[in-house]
Amino acid sequence: MIIEIKVPSPGESITQVQLASWLVEDGAFVEKDAEVAEIDSDKATLSLSAAESGKIKILVQAGETVDVGAIVATIDSDAQGESKPVAKHPKPEIVVPELKNPEVEKEAEISKMEVRRPETKETVESTGIHISPLAKKLLEANSFSESDLVDFYKRLRISKEDVVRFLEDKKNFQTPVVNTTTIKSWGGSRTIDRKKMTTLRLKLAERLVAVKNETAMLTTFNEVNMTPIMDIRKKYKDAFKEKHGASLGFMSFFTKAVTEALQHFPQVNAQIDGDEIVLHDYADIGIAVSAPKGLMVPVIRNAETLSLAEIENQIRDLATKARNSKLTIDEMTGGTFTITNGGVFGSMLSTPIINPPQSAILGMHNIVERPVAVNGKVEIHPIMYVALSYDHRIIDGSESVSFLMKVKEMLEDPAKMLFGGSDPVKVLLGL
Repeated sequence: MIIEIKVPSPGESITQVQLASWLVEDGAFVEKDAEVAEIDSDKATLSLSAAESGKIKILVQAGETVDVGAIVATIDSDAQGESKPVAKHPKPEIVVPELKNPEVEKEAEISKMEVRRPETKETVESTGIHISPLAKKLLEANSFSESDLVDFYKRLRISKEDVVRFLEDKKNFQTPVVNTTTIKSWGGSRTIDRKKMTTLRLKLAERLVAVKNETAMLTTFNEVNMTPIMDIRKKYKDAFKEKHGASLGFMSFFTKAVTEALQHFPQVNAQIDGDEIVLHDYADIGIAVSAPKGLMVPVIRNAETLSLAEIENQIRDLATKARNSKLTIDEMTGGTFTITNGGVFGSMLSTPIINPPQSAILGMHNIVERPVAVNGKVEIHPIMYVALSYDHRIIDGSESVSFLMKVKEMLEDPAKMLFGGSDPVKVLLGL
C-alpha cells in the first residue's frame, strides 16, 4: 500500500513552506512515526513523520518551496527492510545562550566552580574530550552538565560535508590545536557561494524592514551598576540551584524588573491596532534567542506572576527547544514586550529593533568594569549599558525614559521588586 506524506499547515495564513532537509535517504526503510524531514515556515520549523513503516520515495528535493497540502514523499508499506538510525537534526552551529555574560566574573571565580558529580566526570573523561573552564562555566550557567554536551554530540549525524572537511584538514586532527573550530582556508581564491534564503530568514528580513518603515522608532539609553545583583548571585547561587534545580542568571532579574516597571508604565506594554491602542493587564515577555536557523523569540506567559526560579526554568526550556528547532508557533506568538541580550557576543551598545506588533524592546549588553562616582569617590564597578527602543507613536519620550529609569532602579536595588518580607533578598529568590 502506498502512503502519501503531505505538508501539514503550520498555522493560519501560511500557504507555502520550504522543505529544509530530509533526515532519511531516498529508498531507505523507515519506521512508523520516525521523523523523515524538516520544513521551514515563516514562523517555525516543523518535522514530518512517517505514518507507516516502509520504503520511502522522495518526490521533492531539499530547499524547494512547496504548497501546504502538497505530497512530498510516499511510503510503500508492503516493502520489508530495516531502518538505519539517523539524527533528528542536521549539525547546528554552537550558540552561546543569552542567559549570562561570561566576561563578567574574574578567572578566580572559575576555580570556585561547583565540583561535578563523579559519574559526570567519568562520562566526559571516557570520551577524551577536553572542556575549557569557561565552557564549563557556560554549561553551569544554563543548567546543563558536561554529560549533556557529550550526549548532544553523540546524536549528531556525520554528513558528507563533515567527512570532506575532515579529509581536507586531517592534519589538525592528528596534532593538538589551540582553536578547535574547523574553518575553510581564507584568501587567494575568487570563488563565490550562493544559497537560497530560508523562509524564516525571508520573513525575518521582511519584518525588520517593515518595522523601520512603519514605526516611529526611537532609542533611549542608560547604564546599570550590576554590583548588587552580582553580589546576590555570588552569595545565593548554590542554595538557589540546590532548591530550584536551576542556575541563577541575569535574565530572570531583568525579566522581573521589566514586569515591575510595566505596571508603572502600561503604555510601554501596549500595541497599536488600527486607530486603537490595545493595553494589556499581563506581561508576556519574549526572550530573543540566537538559534541555528535564525533569531527566535519564545514567549514567557504571565511573567509578572512568576518567581525568579520559574522564569529561569522557563528560559532554559525554551532556549533548549530553540536550539533543537522544536519551538511551536504558539510559543513564539502573542508577546507584549521583548528582551534581547547582545552582551554574550561582546556588544557594548546597540539599538535593538522592535518586535512587531509590540511597541518596545529592551536591549542588554556586555558587562565591563568601569570607574564610576559613588558618594563623591571614584570606584570600579561592573556596568552594563541598556537600551530601550520604542514606537514614538504610542510611547512618549518621558514615558520611555522613566520606564528605563524604573528598570535601572529595580536592578540596582533588587529588594524594591518586593512588597515586604523579613529578608527581601531571600523572598525574591524563593529561599
